[in-house]
Amino acid sequence: MQQAMNDQDTEILNFVLRERSLAVSEREWRHRLRGYGYAIRDTAEGRIVTSVRRGGALCLLPGQLA
Repeated sequence: MQQAMNDQDTEILNFVLRERSLAVSEREWRHRLRGYGYAIRDTAEGRIVTSVRRGGALCLLPGQLA
């Protein structure tokens, strides 16, 4: 999953970070993301933003959110 971030990854990451700042708790954050079609999956590589519909990995979350 280690790769250079493109514009789409940056947009997704900015969205996820914005939603985290609006959420009161981790649980609320995950719920808010799911409403937009995203999920957070914990892996050996760290936390990954995934698509609920496709199930595929979209981008890796930075260390402070891992």
